[in-house]
Amino acid sequence: MNTFRRWAAAAVRSVFFRKPSLEGLRIGPLGLVLLAGLLLATSVVVQRLHIPGPALFYWQSLGGGWLGTVLFILACWMAARGTLQDGASVLLALVCLVQMLISWPLWGAYFVAERWLPDGLPAGAGAMQYLLWVPMGWTTLANVVLLARHAERGTTRAGVVLVVAAAVAVSLYLPRSGFWYPDMSAAADELEDKRLQLSQEVLEAQSASVVSTLQALQPQRPGVADVYAITFAPYAGEEVFRRESRLVSQLMQERFDAQGRTLSLINHAETARELPWATGLNLRRAIQQVASLMDREEDILFIHLTSHGARDGRLAAQFDPLEVDELTPEKLRAWLDEAGVRWRVLSISACYSGSWLPALADPGTLTMTAADATHTSYGCGRGSELTYFGRAMYAEQLRKTRSFEAAHAAAREVIDQREKAARKTDGYSNPQIQMGEAIRPRLAELEKRLDAAAQ
Repeated sequence: MNTFRRWAAAAVRSVFFRKPSLEGLRIGPLGLVLLAGLLLATSVVVQRLHIPGPALFYWQSLGGGWLGTVLFILACWMAARGTLQDGASVLLALVCLVQMLISWPLWGAYFVAERWLPDGLPAGAGAMQYLLWVPMGWTTLANVVLLARHAERGTTRAGVVLVVAAAVAVSLYLPRSGFWYPDMSAAADELEDKRLQLSQEVLEAQSASVVSTLQALQPQRPGVADVYAITFAPYAGEEVFRRESRLVSQLMQERFDAQGRTLSLINHAETARELPWATGLNLRRAIQQVASLMDREEDILFIHLTSHGARDGRLAAQFDPLEVDELTPEKLRAWLDEAGVRWRVLSISACYSGSWLPALADPGTLTMTAADATHTSYGCGRGSELTYFGRAMYAEQLRKTRSFEAAHAAAREVIDQREKAARKTDGYSNPQIQMGEAIRPRLAELEKRLDAAAQ
């Protein structure tokens, strides 16, 4: 027990840059191996906790990353040479203990905040870097002070500092390979299950679905400013887009009197026979069909697009093995102009969707986006129920108001709060809205009519 207390006291003093007493401290090769193994096991556990879900252990990484350890052994030998009996092994043991005493509590605090605090850690990359650099910097400085104090001469102290610096640099720039990697086999199996199985029956059913869906759209009602709605979800690889498309379609029918005037274009294996596919050709056909049925002087066409987005404005499309062209704002604008649709409400739920605004700008168009042109939106991953924009805008705010402008303003605040709580690392998505002055009074009249009908 006395030996344990002496080791603990020496380690704690070293952590706080105090000179430890090494009197009576001894450690053999087996003890050093156990300490090194404990440190290695800690790294393995910490890395595993960083990966949610199934993971695979990469045992080959155990053979790499030892150069930094060899340099620390050299630094301990240089510091103890000629001054301490068995000093190199004692100093090396203290180096290991210092790392444990500093890193374990800090990483424990990190995981507590990450897993159990209501708002988690502060948003942004800065907090994470803080947690990564503080234990590393503190450990390095504590060990430099420990070893330099026991070096015999000034030149030796300088050499010790340089070797420790080299060990840290090697650890940073030549790091050991990761011990764990996400197990993607389950995800791959799930994706394979959702892959479109092309057959003559599917193709014939799809063709019939396009025709029947377009023919089922109801014509405009004289004297009533009707809303027609199209939802477009072209990316089959993520379930979240299909869910969002359904949500928005349901909302337009329930809150905007669009029953019988709503259609959904979706790429998904489960609906490949029943719903028209989300292809550019089908979207163009849908716009043309709506234009032929609507009163172009008073009716409004609402279109919601949901998918992954790119910086150049392309909306991702994927429906393997079918080849589907990506949608661009220029194509959508051309199809709307071609069909003669005058009043348009366009909603783009995708990363970098603010890049769509210039091409869609028009006095008769309201355009809403989930992000600006330089930021990603959030919530479009495999585990998401809805995108942050879809949830805030269509599941929440448009349930309280029929004003797209007011709902978008409220959704911006909600999205900002949620992205901070989720620690979105590339900054606020910054949803955008672009209101054409000609459509503003049209939307105000629509809102007034719908609110009156709901009373």
